[in-house]
Amino acid sequence: MIKNILAVVLLMVLFASCKGQSVTYDLILRGGTIIDGSGSAPYRGDVAISGDSIAAMGDLTGASGHRETDITGLVVSPGFINMLSWAVTSLILDGNGESDLRQGVTLEVFGEGESLGPLNDQMKSEMKASMKRMPEYAFDVNWTTLGQYLDSLAGRGISPN
Repeated sequence: MIKNILAVVLLMVLFASCKGQSVTYDLILRGGTIIDGSGSAPYRGDVAISGDSIAAMGDLTGASGHRETDITGLVVSPGFINMLSWAVTSLILDGNGESDLRQGVTLEVFGEGESLGPLNDQMKSEMKASMKRMPEYAFDVNWTTLGQYLDSLAGRGISPN
């Protein structure tokens, strides 16, 4: 009986000490429709970001953000995967990948049908020759292996994964 009373008192002290404390996040997206990827029904709520991670979701009325954005009428969901991306060269030319990002695609999987690595000297020459026909789309082929190609994309600051 005494242990139960002590446990209840301890819980009351813990709850009382938390009351009034406000959590501050880097960014809070307020009032959006959240699809959390679990299969549960969408719900209206807030999403808090700290650094590059989702820190909390739900009713974050007591929290504040260094930046806050009202997203009422918009949907927040996990990113989509483009399993058959043909963005191997367009990401070189436009690292933002906005044509997919604006549709919610955050991961590009490519290599089906063609790959930009590994390349031998003949393949590089053929690529350079084909770019002469459309110089506005030309780029430097400064890699040989697939890993070097991916490093080249990362070095350009591409947006999608």
